[in-house]
Amino acid sequence: MNAHVSHGGWPVLVLNADFRPLSYYPLSLWSWQDAVKAVFLDRVNIVAHYDRAVHSPNLEFRLPSVVSLKSFVKPTTNPAFTRFNVFLRDRFVCQYCGAPDDLTFDHIIPRSKGGQTTWENVVAACSPCNLRKGNLTPEQAKMFPRQTAFAPTVHQLHRNGRLFPPNYLHESWLDYLYWDTELDP
Repeated sequence: MNAHVSHGGWPVLVLNADFRPLSYYPLSLWSWQDAVKAVFLDRVNIVAHYDRAVHSPNLEFRLPSVVSLKSFVKPTTNPAFTRFNVFLRDRFVCQYCGAPDDLTFDHIIPRSKGGQTTWENVVAACSPCNLRKGNLTPEQAKMFPRQTAFAPTVHQLHRNGRLFPPNYLHESWLDYLYWDTELDP
């Protein structure tokens, strides 16, 4: 449940009951309206607030900036095989040349040569490299992926997701997003 919210939209960071984000990339955010509704339905605890309030005739309510779910949502152990997750696994760069633009995905062993659409046979590739490799095997094209294609864990995708911070980070979120990163001396 990720809301696409703008900088001025007062997005709310959603944490699981263990105070970890539900996801890092895309970051688990709700609109302030969804968060307020969840508060009134008693589904979340407010962890931090903005210095902003909404008003009704009878009530003033400070907008939450961080909420935690009251019930733990067990994270999936096997991430879905999607184009986005392939790009995230490969850190949004072409596995042949390292370019970050115009990404597609490439079957390492082409489907016409028996290759399947699986984690172990698909990598992120820029359009020029994908066209150059064409319907050839890596040996025929003399093009080899920078890393061996693999089925990532949710933890690996979350770790990669932390490398791509969102455009907007409220200061109240920082303790919950990067709590397990190494601290500067």
